Amino acid sequence: MNGTAVSTERAGILLVDDMEDNLTALEAVLASLDERLVRARSGEEAVEALLRQPFALILLDVRMPGMDGFETAYRIKRLDRAKDIPIIFLNGPGSDSGYAYRGYATGAADFLTKPFDPWMLRAKVSVFLDLHRKNRQLERALAREQEQLEEVAGRLAKIEDALRSDAPEHLADLRRHLERIEDALGELRRGRDR
Repeated sequence: MNGTAVSTERAGILLVDDMEDNLTALEAVLASLDERLVRARSGEEAVEALLRQPFALILLDVRMPGMDGFETAYRIKRLDRAKDIPIIFLNGPGSDSGYAYRGYATGAADFLTKPFDPWMLRAKVSVFLDLHRKNRQLERALAREQEQLEEVAGRLAKIEDALRSDAPEHLADLRRHLERIEDALGELRRGRDR
């Protein structure tokens, strides 16, 4: 479960809670997802873990001694490499009704109250993991398209230099081909940004 290999497809889940029993329960609920699960017993440990490795999702307890969940989320959202990682806040029963608002205002993607339904938690986590995988696939496709665009642009520049006045119709064809690739790349970028 806590493998050392870090993959872009399986970036893992950061579990942040100061209570050992809560971390054990989260691991038991999420074990069937076959994802790397990393524990942090404080907000400070969570920030350190995020500086060491990538994660697809963070499950963050609101009430912790020292740096609470809100302050931890605030610090996470200020880290360039972690600011886009979704955070699901976990909060105890009978909490202040303003906690949910504070959580969303701090950048939470979702908010669950303990004791949570294990099926609901696993389903929500699965959705975020799937979104993470799809984003990585789009990023790879965009990088491939960018490489192809650069390759075509390089070839076009060489051909333009060699054929300045000899074959204007070939240059026009190459320009149209390059424009189609640029259009496709733009569509991929717009799809990724949605």
